Amino acid sequence: MTSRTSPGRQVSPGLVPVLVTALLLGSCAAPAPAAPAAPPALPPAGVGLDYQLGGAYDPPAGVGVIVRDSTESPAAGLYSVCYLNGFQTQPADSERVLTDSPDLVLTDGGEPVRDENWPDEFLYDTSTAQSRSAIAALLLPAITACARDGFDAVEIDNLDSFTRSAGLLTVDDNLALAGLFVAGAHAAGLAIGQKNAAELAGELAGTFDFAVVEECDRWQECGLYTGAYGDQVWAIEYADDLRLDFASACAEPGRPRSMILRDRDLVAAGAPGYVYSRC
Repeated sequence: MTSRTSPGRQVSPGLVPVLVTALLLGSCAAPAPAAPAAPPALPPAGVGLDYQLGGAYDPPAGVGVIVRDSTESPAAGLYSVCYLNGFQTQPADSERVLTDSPDLVLTDGGEPVRDENWPDEFLYDTSTAQSRSAIAALLLPAITACARDGFDAVEIDNLDSFTRSAGLLTVDDNLALAGLFVAGAHAAGLAIGQKNAAELAGELAGTFDFAVVEECDRWQECGLYTGAYGDQVWAIEYADDLRLDFASACAEPGRPRSMILRDRDLVAAGAPGYVYSRC
């Protein structure tokens, strides 16, 4: 489980839109399963959100959409989104991935490249079609498992890992892997959400189905998401780093309809430090 912030993760303008079909071509690309018979259901717009990556618990009254880690079960009767770290290793898996699949981990000078804010996470090496295919082969079964377990959608974290790669990865590298995740999720009958990376929202809306965004009010980038995804923006602000206060965030014209306040560690209800509020 990780929670993210946005400063310093800027992407140059003029990006080419993602074409998932093109991304799946080539001898090294993982073949996509057959498309489902119907488009996946989207989250019900404007309902209450809860973000439960630090542990599952009974959500507050009025919540209609809930995000939980892929190791948890979906919430009965609610639209449930499954969280997966798609571009960096999960902390508990980092050493195992480095041992079992070292070619999938980005290295610099022989050392794995770590997320500076989350040093127990290694960046996946998305720089070649062969590596992207192998990363997808490693992670797509988890997406399929989310569908089998009853989740309605999947949220793929760390799309912006290229900004933490010291120039070793490019935006196009990560977008190519994102295309494999999108195709796999849709084939499993799941909707899939863009996570953060505000500057990519205009290009990716229509490829991804919705957006899950952290601290868009804090960094004054909510409009980039709502301009691209409309009501399908699910926003989380953190109590330890608000721009003004949460009431001000809620009062902002054009803010995402579904915006909540959480503690940075996303602990379960009843645990020390737990914070939850919504506009």
